[in-house]
Amino acid sequence: MLRNNYEPDADFWALIEKLTIEMEPELAVIDKLLDDDELYKLIKDDFSKRYPKTEETGRPSSPVEVLLRMLTVKRLYSWTYRQTEWHVKDSMVMRLFCRIYFEPVPDHSTVDKWALTLRPETLHAFNERVTELAKQRKVTRGRKLRTDGTVVETNIHYPTDSSLLADGVRILSRTLKRAQAVVGDGTDHAKQLFRDRSRSAKQQAHRIANAARRRSAAAKSQMKTAYQRLVTVTRATVRQAQTVVTTLKTETGHTAQRLVETFETYLPRVEQALDQAVRRVFQEEVVPATEKIVSLFEAHTAIIRRKKPGKETEFGHKVWLDEVDGGIVTRWQTLEGNPAEDEQWGPAIDHHIAQFGHPPWQASADRGLYSADNEAYAINQGVHHVILPMTGRKDDARRQHEQQSWFKRGRRFHAGVEGRISVLKNKHQLGRCLDHGDDGFDKWVGWGVIANNLTHIGAAVAT
Repeated sequence: MLRNNYEPDADFWALIEKLTIEMEPELAVIDKLLDDDELYKLIKDDFSKRYPKTEETGRPSSPVEVLLRMLTVKRLYSWTYRQTEWHVKDSMVMRLFCRIYFEPVPDHSTVDKWALTLRPETLHAFNERVTELAKQRKVTRGRKLRTDGTVVETNIHYPTDSSLLADGVRILSRTLKRAQAVVGDGTDHAKQLFRDRSRSAKQQAHRIANAARRRSAAAKSQMKTAYQRLVTVTRATVRQAQTVVTTLKTETGHTAQRLVETFETYLPRVEQALDQAVRRVFQEEVVPATEKIVSLFEAHTAIIRRKKPGKETEFGHKVWLDEVDGGIVTRWQTLEGNPAEDEQWGPAIDHHIAQFGHPPWQASADRGLYSADNEAYAINQGVHHVILPMTGRKDDARRQHEQQSWFKRGRRFHAGVEGRISVLKNKHQLGRCLDHGDDGFDKWVGWGVIANNLTHIGAAVAT
């Protein structure tokens, strides 16, 4: 049964007063912000759908208020779930902030499981409400908008064809071993069917890696031979898995159906990695980035070429961010693949108008978003100062336009968005996403943005 909160503990409050314990000013402001009923209802609505009768039956759950505050403090301080549990247990201030008092602190795995029930749409709505609270407290007026994109990487190792095939054999062999307990027997046929080929795949992957370090013709020949053996091993494992899946589908047990789901998730990915390796290694074909798979575990990962020094290729997703005056990030959007940047200008203006009820006085972006249409769109929407540096050759009129004092001031203001992205990556963990799947990725970015906004509101109101 879903609980709302713990009842205030008189003994706890008496001890707080006796020891004169106080929150730091910024945390005290965030504490009051999280008392907002609309924020609470957004989270409770998702938690209540964990099971069909979560609100009615079962043992009392960890309170919604406690879970919301523990999830918030986790990202405020860039803790893991285990660290969050430990720090809240250890600190009277954290117990006060999380409204736990002298009650038992929820286990880290419990907090993690509840966090999985949240939807990305909920966090977008949560951030819009936080922005509204910032507006009410005069932290921002929404007069200036700057928009830019960055790449948030997924938590994968550097992809190679050999490592993907070896990973595929390892995953399928591991699942075959679990399936043997459900459908296997002691016959020779069964032993061949459930044969573990992961060691063979690992050996061939090592040979490929060693040969790749050398540039001789002999090394290239050895690498191609090792690839042929690795492809043969992978195809054999795929055939085993396909045969076992057919048998598992006749089973009605829960374990068998879970194994079928696992096979159906990973078999298409391994087959795609196989096709990719054959095309690249043996047919010497240049496979388009949109047709590549770079991780069997995070199959949604995109290949993004930005040609930045030291990191020309990144693996993850491009994330678009809108920031207003006051340091508040009003919107984030996870983009599919590596789309053109100039497509992001219109949605940024539209969202700002919907959020604040008026267009920004000034809107700025990098020169990658410049186009005559984008400039005209912003002006038609009511933006007075449009800061979009033109690309390519400029005529005298355009050069004179960009030399105006308001345009230069706007460019200087826009440069600050790089600092905001740096803070999000280094302080709020947007450098690399540690959650899984498309939804997990979007929620990871969302919690980072929310933590940033709460921090800025706390600092602005406390001073």
